Amino acid sequence: MNKNVFTKDDLLRRTGVSEEVLIRWTKEKLVKPAGFTDDKSPLFSEETLARLENILKLKELGYGLEEIQKIIKKIGLPRAKTNRANNNGLDQYLTVGNLAEKAGVSPRTIKHWEDKGIIEPDMRSEGGFRLYSKIYVYLCKLVQDLQLFGYTLEEIKVISDYSRDFLALQERLESFDKAAATSKLEAMLESIQTLFDKMKLFREGMDRWESLMKKKKKEILTLKAKNQKRPGKSSGA
Repeated sequence: MNKNVFTKDDLLRRTGVSEEVLIRWTKEKLVKPAGFTDDKSPLFSEETLARLENILKLKELGYGLEEIQKIIKKIGLPRAKTNRANNNGLDQYLTVGNLAEKAGVSPRTIKHWEDKGIIEPDMRSEGGFRLYSKIYVYLCKLVQDLQLFGYTLEEIKVISDYSRDFLALQERLESFDKAAATSKLEAMLESIQTLFDKMKLFREGMDRWESLMKKKKKEILTLKAKNQKRPGKSSGA
């Protein structure tokens, strides 16, 4: 949630370079997009912003593009090199459209779940553009499962809050009051047990319907065969 992603316009506004210069530097491989939107518009990471800022500093010192390329090749750029291990890897993230397609829902549904606080984007641009990690495909499937189990979006929101609380407790347990942490963990266990109970009922219901459908299918096929043996023309297939 504390990561930023930049559209081309964001990057131009931040650095003050022109679109023509950015295109030329991209062709020269001084900078490169870290990912793309659904309509193929480029997205840039914080590392790219840092890289551009360093290139601009070198330009101010009088270095030409060829000299800057040699400097990058030989020693790299300080901030960009430092951030390399922490590269956001935007190509590993999904736009709203990508996520909706992979999860089998509409983009409007994704936005609705986000408005409800069920899911949250991992990255957000200054203009509100959102990116999600690939784990959200699985999480969206889980949301759909809970809806099949009869959960309302409000109840699913509670479960998603528990998930975030658990991650916070797991990472920073000592920063929470002991009683408060115990209360949260007990509530999580109770929620899990409730889901177990519902899943048991759901499985039992599925077993009943599967048994019924198998029986009825056999009876229908038998009746169909009997009907086909009757004299006279058949109007069926």
